[in-house]
Amino acid sequence: MKTQLLAFMLLFFSGAVLAQNQQYTIKGVVRDSRTNQLIPGASVRINNTNAGDVANNDGAYQISVQLAPGSYTLTFSYLGYTPKTQTLTLGQQTEVTLDASLAEDLVRLNEVVVTGNPGGRTKRTLGNAISTVNSRDIASSAATSIDQALSGKISGAQITQNSGNPAGGISVRLRGTSTVAGAGDPLYIVDGVIINNSSAELLDLGGYSQNRLVDLNPNDIDRMEIIKGAAAAAIYGSRASNGVVQIFTKRGREGKPSFTVSTQFSVSDLRKKLEVNRYGFRFNNFIATDNTQTPVTRYDLQNEIFIGAIGTDNNISVSGGSALTQYYVSANFLDNRGIIDQTNFVRGGGRARIDQKLNNWLRLSLGANYVLSTSKEIPNGGLVEAYGALTGFIFSNNHISPYPDPVTGVYPSLSPAIARTNPLEAINRFNFRQRTNRFIGDLQLTANPIKGLNINYVFGYDNSTQIGTGYIPVGNTTPSYNTGYSRRADRTTYLLNNDINISYQTKINDWLESTSGIGATAQSEKLYQTAITATLLGPIGQTINNGVAVPTEFRSDINIMGAFAQQTFGILDKIYITGAARYDVSSVFGEEFRGQFYPKVSGSYVISNEDFWKNSNLSKVISSFKIRSSYGQAGNLTAISAYDKTTSYVPVNVSSLPGVYSPPLLGNADIKPERQQEFEIGTDMSFFSERLSLEFSYYKKDVKDLIILANLAPTTGYVSQFINVGTMTNKGVELMVRGVPIYKDNLRWNITATYSRNRNKVDDIPGGLLTFAGGFGQVAAINGQPLGTFYSTYFARNADGSRLLNASGLPQTEKVGRDANGQPVGATLRKVIGDPNPDWIGSLINEVSVGEQWTFRAQFDASIGGDVFNFTKRVGDRDLYGGLKGYEPELRGEVPKGTSAALFSIFENWIEDGSYVKLREVSATYEFKPAFLKSGSMRVSIAGRNLLSFDDYSGYDPEVNAAGQSSAVRGFDFVEVPIPRMIVAGLSVTF
Repeated sequence: MKTQLLAFMLLFFSGAVLAQNQQYTIKGVVRDSRTNQLIPGASVRINNTNAGDVANNDGAYQISVQLAPGSYTLTFSYLGYTPKTQTLTLGQQTEVTLDASLAEDLVRLNEVVVTGNPGGRTKRTLGNAISTVNSRDIASSAATSIDQALSGKISGAQITQNSGNPAGGISVRLRGTSTVAGAGDPLYIVDGVIINNSSAELLDLGGYSQNRLVDLNPNDIDRMEIIKGAAAAAIYGSRASNGVVQIFTKRGREGKPSFTVSTQFSVSDLRKKLEVNRYGFRFNNFIATDNTQTPVTRYDLQNEIFIGAIGTDNNISVSGGSALTQYYVSANFLDNRGIIDQTNFVRGGGRARIDQKLNNWLRLSLGANYVLSTSKEIPNGGLVEAYGALTGFIFSNNHISPYPDPVTGVYPSLSPAIARTNPLEAINRFNFRQRTNRFIGDLQLTANPIKGLNINYVFGYDNSTQIGTGYIPVGNTTPSYNTGYSRRADRTTYLLNNDINISYQTKINDWLESTSGIGATAQSEKLYQTAITATLLGPIGQTINNGVAVPTEFRSDINIMGAFAQQTFGILDKIYITGAARYDVSSVFGEEFRGQFYPKVSGSYVISNEDFWKNSNLSKVISSFKIRSSYGQAGNLTAISAYDKTTSYVPVNVSSLPGVYSPPLLGNADIKPERQQEFEIGTDMSFFSERLSLEFSYYKKDVKDLIILANLAPTTGYVSQFINVGTMTNKGVELMVRGVPIYKDNLRWNITATYSRNRNKVDDIPGGLLTFAGGFGQVAAINGQPLGTFYSTYFARNADGSRLLNASGLPQTEKVGRDANGQPVGATLRKVIGDPNPDWIGSLINEVSVGEQWTFRAQFDASIGGDVFNFTKRVGDRDLYGGLKGYEPELRGEVPKGTSAALFSIFENWIEDGSYVKLREVSATYEFKPAFLKSGSMRVSIAGRNLLSFDDYSGYDPEVNAAGQSSAVRGFDFVEVPIPRMIVAGLSVTF
């Protein structure tokens, strides 16, 4: 009897459930409300359920789901559009059609971001600043690398192209530099994979090194999200102290296969030449009293070094899929030749992404990217080595013919005073190359087992092997390798990351919603590097076994484990409060300090959601108004390598007896991560029905426990040691303004302007001063000054400020005292003579769309107030070389003979204003739909990069930095390859 009753009750309730839930099919199309064009890829979600779909290539969606009859809210969203909600009532009809029209998010305040926010949130509700860059911004930039494409598009980001080499060399600094000895670039994450963006110098090319971001194809990028503050970066741990750049690549969509084929052809050339010495005489000697001269012929070696370069960039992709499986596959080939003769960078590769729906609550995603890049390099020497093309040019006496002997083929030396390489020999006889094989892959599982619960697991893998080879033949003009030089170096890097993130979103009641998140990570980074250098080469053969070889090897193994928890509450759709905590353990530091705790808190108040605001006339002017604030801490583990905490004794074998001797670096088991804490406050506002927006932030970032390589007393038996000492502060403001002055069916005008101002200061440096080798000891960290100030000799001056000359009428350096005649005597004095950090940076982007076919775009970038140390001019104006125009006044007798030699040691003379305004990007695009493509389209474009620079700098370009990616040494110009002017013509076809 009980059994029968129980069975009856089960059947009854089952019937009731079946009666309540019905199978519904909801379908429709999503269009642009202005143009009425379909929007493939638009996301459609039934709120408070796991049901949803993505519009296919025809803009159509279809959701099959079991639901109880009643009213439901659907949210339609797509990047670049304002999300829209529509109510749908489900009843007896099982198939329902619901179309939607989305309005463009003109000022981008409604974008949904996921970086630092489990589950995703709109920018309108965030308590911290976050920037986004989409594929359209990248496509119009004509950039060959991702970091190059970011320039000028983010407030608070100083993006500098350090070299004009075809493989780039870009530095990205978010809210200033936060470290002295470590890497200053942000953490890059591609589809959940933490990637290697190192800039290893396997070959000495004169400060230039390839940044591994050059391996990524910008055409594969869908969007990027950039976090600049420690408050949001806290959940990413020690690697994120310089900010986070999360990159999302393109994915497939349901529908028939869609193909995109594009090609670009580029022409690059030297935008500006240095003015060379053209005076037709030279001094017979360097004796100050002898002004006799001999007629000479002058040569401009720039005409032989620089060329007009061509390049091509070709891409093909196909995407599509079914309701269960979507795919995206692409291939690319880039051949970018350099403006230095005989240089190039070639990159080829492919990317694939497969998204598979396993069941109603579980999805699998697999990604793979392979790239093979090769480059032919011409070294410039300069910072360490004395060989190189541009170094040889600036040290040349340009009255000596640079061409080889027509009979022997031997190149002449152009630098009798101080031996340097003949530039033409470096171009025509040296053989320096690099090759990189790289694979980036990921496996991701996403589960939604119950309403509101999201579980995401990511396994990421990044493996790259970079090989560099260098060869200088026997019998050359280099000062140190006349007997030949051969080098082979390789660097293999493995990065693994295992991440699991769990978030739960729920609406607790009518006024309170909650998003809870927890996550854990296990990361491993392994590095294997070997190098063999050979000299005393035989007469033939370029390999290292052709000479006397000296090998070196380095291995590294870094492991990181971490976990975080984050909680967000939304109150009355107006107030949003987030708290988070991260705990990291890193093998880099000593046992006592391996574990570090990083908290975070942020909040925002959307005042415009208040009834008094919405119901007042104020809302007609100020459409939305939000204030936000955040505080967070982060760490840094890039300043030291895996084993710098230990004293690694060096093995040696003496008379067949094994032993060890002390290394230069003394270990420090108490070393701990640099720690920064940042406070940020800001506001996001929109005006006139969201035709104008303003994003403003003020931040103050304090860094303590700076890791510095300190010099030790010789009595210790060691040279240096990494220690925690010193503090650094960055504080500044960021402003981004977006506006749409004209918004009509046939004409639209978008304006975006950014302004950023950062003030950096270091303190508590031992002895008050720390100099850096990358600036020849003329760049320093000084208490109370910005990092990287130029600190060196300066002019002795009279009381009225004029230069104090000696009896021969020559300028002098200032010294500690004066003799009876008022002349400087004693030790030479040094002071701060310049600051490479700009007063402010900004950009102005104008985009005009005419009809549905034409789009015109121009971007100006500005950097105002920073100084440049023109070491190039210092050498070229010296009498020993005299290849630049600055030496002509001495030859003409307009200044006393010996003036150039006197100025050579007065470094203040070589500091110049590095302010500039550049026409960074300009483009015109025509897009149309020819009949033979049916539903496809074709786009023709012409674009330019770095076409104009408005500056007063006498060198090639005030943006170039010879110290490469260095955090401390900036604005140091010593004959680095200048940034070329580039014109690009492109064609893209989609069908």
